[in-house]
Formats: sequence, structure tokens, C-alpha cells
Amino acid sequence: MNEGLSGWQKCKLGELTEIVTKGTTPSTLGEGFTEYGVNFIKSEAVGYDGRIDRSTFVFISPEMHEKLKRSQLKENDILFSMAGVFLGKNAMVLDDMLPANTNQALAIIRINQKKALPKFIHYFFRNPCTIEFVNNISGQSAQPNINFQEIKSIEINLPEIPEQKAIAAVLSSLDDKIDLLHRQNKTLESMAETLFRHWFIEEAQDDWGEYSVSDFADHFKENVVPAKSKSEYYHHYSLPAFDDGKRPNLELGSEILSNKYKVVEHSILVSKLNPKVPRIWPVSSLPSKNSICSTEFQVLKPKNIKLYGYLLFLLRSNDAVDALSMAASGTSGSHQRVRPEDIFNIKTILPSLASAEQYSDMVIPGIAKTSSNLSQIETLEKIRDTLLPKLMSGEVRVEV
Repeated sequence: MNEGLSGWQKCKLGELTEIVTKGTTPSTLGEGFTEYGVNFIKSEAVGYDGRIDRSTFVFISPEMHEKLKRSQLKENDILFSMAGVFLGKNAMVLDDMLPANTNQALAIIRINQKKALPKFIHYFFRNPCTIEFVNNISGQSAQPNINFQEIKSIEINLPEIPEQKAIAAVLSSLDDKIDLLHRQNKTLESMAETLFRHWFIEEAQDDWGEYSVSDFADHFKENVVPAKSKSEYYHHYSLPAFDDGKRPNLELGSEILSNKYKVVEHSILVSKLNPKVPRIWPVSSLPSKNSICSTEFQVLKPKNIKLYGYLLFLLRSNDAVDALSMAASGTSGSHQRVRPEDIFNIKTILPSLASAEQYSDMVIPGIAKTSSNLSQIETLEKIRDTLLPKLMSGEVRVEV
């Protein structure tokens, strides 16, 4: 090791590791996945936010897990995407995910904890400078990838263990708060979905009245051409923005080349694309008057604001997702679309409109809390993303 910036030691990642390896797909050994068993973590489980999405886990048998000894995971292993469109996504394996295994698209990096703190290395990988470096290594090949030697050759400025712990603690405190807010939102949404299912599906009666989404909402279709107002800023509700945390992007009119729809207060955006993966985006309040959305979204404006909560969770219900999936057409599974009329033709039954209003009254506070949490998450992420490179470079120091 050599002395680097801020009196830290400059070294290569390989000097800090016990193991850098990868897994194997069970099919290469003639076996498939099972309905339950040992967790098997694929590359798509590792998010850009440094978390592992447990809902994507598949399973292998205990016998297959034993065959795949090389890739049996341990607590504090770092999973690092080494193949695919985006290299260098990483997340840490937690104890309650074990036993677990993984495939060849993820490198397993096991840190020698006498030399470095795994969580510090995890944040080092999340530094934008490191991500840019890793993605530049792969060049311009059609299938970007990075090999073990290239991973081990990554240079790092390493403080002493106590300072590593202090830096990781600062960043972890922000991530923990963000994670808590995400989990709170999932709980609020799950409670509302459970209540909807109980009231309107499990308790459904044959004599209830039938309605369509068109009975509850109007199709709002006001076109906007942002390119005509090049110097104005727009809050753009796009599919990528939905997938990246359900927050609209602030963009200049000159950067938005295609026509959009105007987004109005107390509306619900419903994506036409790939209805099996529903994108239902409630907009109870606007960040600015210049709020627009992709024409992949349809803007639904409730005819009666008292039915807003009911309409939202009707559109999110399994019955609605199934109905749109059946109506979808397209050339491939990844580019299936529904027509706007398919959305408005979704059927539901109710004992009375009063029951839908009562349901809305119960879930509206949760919808408001979820929106507030998303704003807090955005603020905390900005703080973390500003601090992370400064802490990793030694520009900002933490008292030990």
C-alpha cells in the first residue's frame, strides 16, 4: 500500500479481499429452479440504490446449493454486477437472506475484515467516480462485462478502520432512514390493498351493481409541446421517472422533444405499456403548473374527488391488472400495450357508491403519507449523494 489522498493508504481492491468469484446457473448442471428452498439471487435483484430486492429471489434445492459450493454466500459478502448493461451495481448480503447462492452475472467480493470494512467498500462502489470507472473498463462491446482481474485492480484510497466505520455510519444512517420510509410506504399500500380486497372482492354479493372505470373518471387529454417553451422548466412524469422512485424529473423544454399530456391535480396516471408490470401513479398535488407526462401514460381525472382512493386501488387491484393483461397486444412480451378504452372499460361491482366513498375516506390519509414519505426520501437521497463522494475522497472528514 502507498499513501494516498488525506493521509489514507492507496491500494488495489484485490489487496483487501479474501475471495473474488462468481456463481453458476443451475441449468448448466442440468437442474432448474424449485418452488421453495435456498434463496438464489439473480443480477436483477441488485438495485441501483444499493439494496437487494427480496421479491425477485428464486429458489434452488439444498442439494444444488451443496453442488454450488463456490458461490455459497456469507453475511457481508458484496454482490457486484459484472455483466450486463450497467456494471458495478452492488449490495451487501444480510444474515437473514442466508442460506443463499447466486449466478455468474454477479461477482462475489468477500472482504478481509482485518483490512477493510465491507460496508465502507460497498459505499466506495456506489461513488459515481467508481461507477464511471467500472463502466469505462468494459469499453464499447455489445455485451459489457468486467472480469475478476479488472475488479481486483480497482484502486481505492483507504482510511484506517475507525474512520471507515465512521464514514459508513454516516451514510448508513441516511440509507436506514430511506429504507424505513420505503418500508412504511409498502405497509401503507399493502393495508389499503388488503382492505380493498376484503370489502369489494371477498365480500362481493351477486346483487351488487356493476360499474366501469369510465363511470368514475374522465380521460384528460390536453396536449403540451414543451419544445415551444425551450427556456421553461417542466416536471416530467415519465416511465423511467416512475421506475426510479416515482418522482417526476425537472427538465428544460428544450430537452423534451416529443409532445406530452398535461398533468392535473388529483389525477391518476396509468401506463399503457406492459400492463403485467402495472405503473399506476397518483398525483394528488402538483409540484408546479408545468407538470406533464409521457403519452405512454393516460391521465384519469376522477369525476368525484370523494372516489379518488377507491379509483386508485381499483386500478392497482389484481382484477384490473389481469383485465389489462388480457387486453394487451404487441409484438413481444416487453412491448405489450393496451388501448385507452381498455383502461376505462375495467369492470367492478359495488354495493353502493357510498361504500366506495367510505373506503376512500379511510385510505386517503395513507396516500398523503406515502406522498410525504417520497418527498422525504428524495431529500435524504440528495443529502447522501452529495456527501458520499466528499466522504470517499477525504474532502469531508468525520470525527473518529
